[in-house]
Amino acid sequence: MKRLMSIKNLGVNDIPIAGGKAANLGELTSAGFEVPPGFVLTTESFDYYLKYNKLKDFIADALSGLDMSSDAALQDASGKIRKAFEEGEMPKDLESSVIEEYKKLGKGKFPLVAVRSSATAEDLPTASFAGQQDTYLNVSGPESLLKSVKRCWASLFTPRALAYRVSKNFEHDKVKLAVVVQRMVNSDISGIMFTIDPNSELPHIIIEAGYGLGEALVGGKVTPDTYVVDKFHRKILNRRISNQTWKLVRGESGECMKEDIPADLASKQKMTDEQILDLAEIGNQIEMHYDRPMDIEWAMEGGNVYIVQARPVTTLSKDKNDKAGKAEEKIESSRTILVKGLGASPGKASGPVRIYQEDMSLDVVKKGDIMVTQMTTPDMVPAMTRTSAIITDEGGMTCHAAIVARELGIPCIVGANNATEVLKNGMEVTVHGQTGVVYEGLDKEDRPASTPVAAMAPSAPVTGTKIMVNVGVPQKAEEYAQLPVQGVGLMRIEFLFTSYIQEHPCALIEQGRERELVEKLSQGIATVAKAFYPRPIILRTSDFKTNEYRDMKGGAKYEPKEQNPMIGWRGCSRYVSESYRDAFLAELKAIKRARDEMGLTNVWMMLPFVRTVEEVVKIERLMNDVGLFRGNDFKLYLMAEVPVIVFMAEEFAEHCDGFSIGSNDLTQLTMGADRDSDILGRMGYFDERNVAIKRAIAHLIKHAHNKGVPVGICGQAPSVYPEFCEFLVRAGIDSISLNADTVLKTISYVAAAEQRMVLESIRKQK
Repeated sequence: MKRLMSIKNLGVNDIPIAGGKAANLGELTSAGFEVPPGFVLTTESFDYYLKYNKLKDFIADALSGLDMSSDAALQDASGKIRKAFEEGEMPKDLESSVIEEYKKLGKGKFPLVAVRSSATAEDLPTASFAGQQDTYLNVSGPESLLKSVKRCWASLFTPRALAYRVSKNFEHDKVKLAVVVQRMVNSDISGIMFTIDPNSELPHIIIEAGYGLGEALVGGKVTPDTYVVDKFHRKILNRRISNQTWKLVRGESGECMKEDIPADLASKQKMTDEQILDLAEIGNQIEMHYDRPMDIEWAMEGGNVYIVQARPVTTLSKDKNDKAGKAEEKIESSRTILVKGLGASPGKASGPVRIYQEDMSLDVVKKGDIMVTQMTTPDMVPAMTRTSAIITDEGGMTCHAAIVARELGIPCIVGANNATEVLKNGMEVTVHGQTGVVYEGLDKEDRPASTPVAAMAPSAPVTGTKIMVNVGVPQKAEEYAQLPVQGVGLMRIEFLFTSYIQEHPCALIEQGRERELVEKLSQGIATVAKAFYPRPIILRTSDFKTNEYRDMKGGAKYEPKEQNPMIGWRGCSRYVSESYRDAFLAELKAIKRARDEMGLTNVWMMLPFVRTVEEVVKIERLMNDVGLFRGNDFKLYLMAEVPVIVFMAEEFAEHCDGFSIGSNDLTQLTMGADRDSDILGRMGYFDERNVAIKRAIAHLIKHAHNKGVPVGICGQAPSVYPEFCEFLVRAGIDSISLNADTVLKTISYVAAAEQRMVLESIRKQK
């Protein structure tokens, strides 16, 4: 491992040596995004400095037996450790290497740089560590740079960082710190962008923008403009324009200083509409690159946009159920509203008000208090972990208070203007983080016992693996859409036949009722697609077996009797047969109608029981005949349940946009075990955890990824067996689609597996 590395030589897999911030900056640079140039002192430099100054044992002694609930004890231990870091001696060989790289950034001169901490447990999918370590701006000259590097290392042991690691169950000695040195961007406008609404989880891009350097906005010292953009239709949905009276700028000698903003600009929109839409598109591209919602810091200098940080969004909202929300509004309509602001972290909490000012001891904030302050800072995290809700006068959706509150899973209201004046110490209030309203008095209402499972969803971690839901009954779509999922991984069209049609499709066509068939199918599709729009719906075309079709009204005339329908005339083999082709074309026309006439372009398609590449080619011709063409907004998936797809994954990948493993049929056909056989089931032959099944799945994922094609799974095994879920994550599965009642617990399985993989990677570097 090198002690110094250029940012451009790093990637997202380099977190163990460069930390989350630096690894993501390198990843963005390699992907072609504009990132200020710079270099990184890797964790090897950190270890070298620790060893050179004999600090490891000193740190362990200082933290031994520490009372993490005591602000005074935290401050004392932190002060000793940081003093030792800052007074330590920089090894001469490391010092000369740093100065040499620094000079290269200025092409022979020493430019102004930003010196930024990058921890190995930072910007992870499960924890952002927002603001926990220090950043130094406008650093000039070798002496100042070296001093800033040591102060960054020392900031790994601030009270806020120590408390945060405890709250997230990270061991202190397992976290290391790299340091990023970048050319300073003298920003005219700067801000933060979420590629998903972190409160409602709607597919909106949230942009917050303010004049000057971004530290004032990130720290919540100014209230920014907020722009809401529809990520799919390049349209600004909402604007919230703030009155910004001052900004942070670079002074003549390089220091940060406040500068007043002329009155005619203070209340104006900070960015033009075109700049907003262009920035949103950059956010969209970054999300597509990472394949997950992202939290992005950006800066604009002379019209050029630079990305200075990107990390996964680490939280989802607690409760998005509109009906429950309306019921609460009705209950609260008679209560006195004390304060209104911007709902930044959902949920509801009641308790006594505790007004907090920066010069106070954090110990004044007790467990269960409603913390009210002008704006939180990273130093306040130890107290924030004890509160039941947070209210701030300043800040926006992406300020420190909002980010930390969402990670802690507590309600938060920001930008409430005069909360610290209106609310008084000891006053009992109820905070609604979703609506941004503070009511007088404690909440006495209990949640109705009949609340749907989707409305009871707790704060869930965002996972790198996409979580989808299976939908069988269209009438449940509205409820299931409230779950923290990224779409529908499996919608079975045969359920529409049983719910909406109840007759054999060939019988309807023979009676001249094809139009009725198409309309009923499209209405059923639309019911689900509308509920989830614009999240994708992967609709699997019909997969009844012959015995099931025979049982439908009029079915006996069109269906043969088979000895083993489970491996008989089903799936794609039906679609290419003369006797069923017209019925399949009706399904395609229904999909076409839902997409084109109803505007539901989130409907995609999946073929079941695929046996040959030739079948897929013929079916794609039928799709084209009715006007369905694979492209950016219409994708074709193949069910991977017949072992031939595993063996010929790369050949099939040429003709699809994704695979979805049907673990039941894949197990049945791999093991030669009838899935309906009680005898074989009891004997253990039908078990998705069998090593042969796992090898088949791993093989499919590897070879599909070789062709750039994603792989998901829509069977029940991941929700039933946590160890099978972990196997899938480690094998690189892209998505897992689940029955609605298992979504929440399986998200926890996935998140835990991903976190273990990250920590194992960190340990391997030791």
